[in-house]
Amino acid sequence: MKIAVVAANGRVAKKVIAEAVSRGHEVVAFGRHDENDTQAKVYHKKDILDLTKEDLAGFDVVVDGFGARTAEQQPMHVKTSQYLCDLLSGTDTRLLVVGGAGSLYVNQEHTAVLSDSPDFPAEFLPVARAQGEELAKLRERNDVKWTFISPAADFQADGERTGKYLLAGEKFTLNSRNESIISYADYAIAIVDEIESGKHIQQRISVVRA
Repeated sequence: MKIAVVAANGRVAKKVIAEAVSRGHEVVAFGRHDENDTQAKVYHKKDILDLTKEDLAGFDVVVDGFGARTAEQQPMHVKTSQYLCDLLSGTDTRLLVVGGAGSLYVNQEHTAVLSDSPDFPAEFLPVARAQGEELAKLRERNDVKWTFISPAADFQADGERTGKYLLAGEKFTLNSRNESIISYADYAIAIVDEIESGKHIQQRISVVRA
């Protein structure tokens, strides 16, 4: 498949690129850095908001790896994903968004989310709320084949690649060891599996280590 990864030099994006390349997919990376720090053979220095419809034409999937690091940057989650939606509107190109765990539901009625919990870490509240709004805006887009993929609560950059994960839905899910944990590497496996299957169009899914 032909895959574009934007914000490609982010740590999650680089894992997704490595996984996709290892499976033989054609990957084109777009990033703001001068140098290509990814395993993609083709790299274009281009910010998300500078991309055009022509840049993304012909791809089967676009992976949005954007992640804001400061509270001031958090509104960019909505801005960048909606910009990509506008570029892909009405096309067959799917959009996979690297999401967060804070918007996962913690009750059957789907009225309370993980970030509402009293013990949710305060330092992660800005990004959780920003990505929750990002998901809400995506749900309004019936013109785009989007999928929002939430990791487990403990999202480990340097965690091991076990090669196994549990696929869940909108509800905050623990594994058999009562854990909500996944490594970037295993999350990347789940992303590429979804790229290949395309089973969850206009849905949010979540993953946790098996």
